[in-house]
Amino acid sequence: MVDNVKIETLTDTATDLRSSVRFPLHLPVLLQHDNGSAMTEDISAGGVLFHCTVDYPVGSTIQFSICMPAHTLGSEKDVQVECVGRVVRCSPAGDKMAVGAIIDEYRISR
Repeated sequence: MVDNVKIETLTDTATDLRSSVRFPLHLPVLLQHDNGSAMTEDISAGGVLFHCTVDYPVGSTIQFSICMPAHTLGSEKDVQVECVGRVVRCSPAGDKMAVGAIIDEYRISR
């Protein structure tokens, strides 16, 4: 008989895969695919979760921009971040879609 043995579950493993802290920032997103807009639910150094009306296929490449407010960054001016990412999940969330994407590339444009 073995006492105090921890059995690792799939949930434990999935949680451990997240290597970046998520910040619950609600920021507007401009989607370049269809000139649509979205709103972030949270954002990290490696990815973003946003809500939009587009049902993106998992694995698809998306281009989008996010305006990071100066007060959030502690800077003097807002910063526009142009991103290229990959959709890792897309699921219904009320009347919108919740899209999770990994950010593969980004460029600060102002």
